[in-house]
Amino acid sequence: MHPLLAGRKRLLLYLAAWTPILALLVYVSHASGARVLDSAAVFTPALVAFAFICLSPWPICRVRPLGVASAPGLIVTFAAAAIAGSLALVGSAVIVSGAISRPGVLGPGMAVMLFGIGVLLYLLSTGMHYAFIATEASRQAERRAVEARTLAREAELQALRVQINPHFLFNSLHSISALATLDGVRARDMCIRLADFLRGSLAMGGLESIPLREELALARRYLDVEQVRFGARLRVEEDIDPACEDCVVPPLLLQPLVENAVKHGVAGLVEGGVVRISARREEGGVEITIENEFDADTPPRRGTGLGLENVRRRVAARYGAGARFEASAVDGVYRVVVRVSC
Repeated sequence: MHPLLAGRKRLLLYLAAWTPILALLVYVSHASGARVLDSAAVFTPALVAFAFICLSPWPICRVRPLGVASAPGLIVTFAAAAIAGSLALVGSAVIVSGAISRPGVLGPGMAVMLFGIGVLLYLLSTGMHYAFIATEASRQAERRAVEARTLAREAELQALRVQINPHFLFNSLHSISALATLDGVRARDMCIRLADFLRGSLAMGGLESIPLREELALARRYLDVEQVRFGARLRVEEDIDPACEDCVVPPLLLQPLVENAVKHGVAGLVEGGVVRISARREEGGVEITIENEFDADTPPRRGTGLGLENVRRRVAARYGAGARFEASAVDGVYRVVVRVSC
């Protein structure tokens, strides 16, 4: 079915677009001596019929796209169709003028002009059909490209999200293994807290977004796990603006950052250190900062950077240019700043 026939509103607008052509024919006929009402009575039904004839190129345009190889055949086809359609236009006007006894409206000169206008209008309709098909094809290609980018982005986010739990679980089991040989009670306590953390992370990991307060609670559960291992050596300070807590963020955004702060910061200090978590509301977003002390003379531990790169890529994939991720080390303090829109 032709798109213009799919709805009454579209069809009425299409027929209304022929009004200027009708006015032109009535004006020329009136200038030749015919009455305005007689000319309108003759040309209106003829043009309505011809308007539907001008929709006939649609199926041919769809199945035979323009091209160098198909051009000669299409020219012949549409030229013949234009001639036939124009003859139908003139014939309709002749029949109507005879039926209402207004033979003076359509003289020989007017008939020739009407035939020429019909040929031009039919060919113009053909060109407009091809232009419409090309525009729709371009829009569909653009939609497919957008869908492909969206699917690729979602796939990347899912892959990065799946990467977090195995990475953390490996490190936690290694810590429990090391602690079990020294203090079985603390190792058991750590297992219980680890189970609590994993239960919460699995519940949130499949979500697109969660409130910052829930993400902070998950980070605290992780720090509770590590608190069993490090005891007084691990100290946590928080400075959270209450206005930030309702902002939504990707799940498991902070856990890799606090894990990095503990593993590559506090763990390398004999007397331990402080992990500072702060969040403040900014115009159009929220800025989260994770800081930890570290020993600049200690060689970097194996695996450094995986958690940070994971967060960096997730933020970039989710927010694009509207996000900021910075990591720096100054005067024995490692600082990570994440800014996302809210």
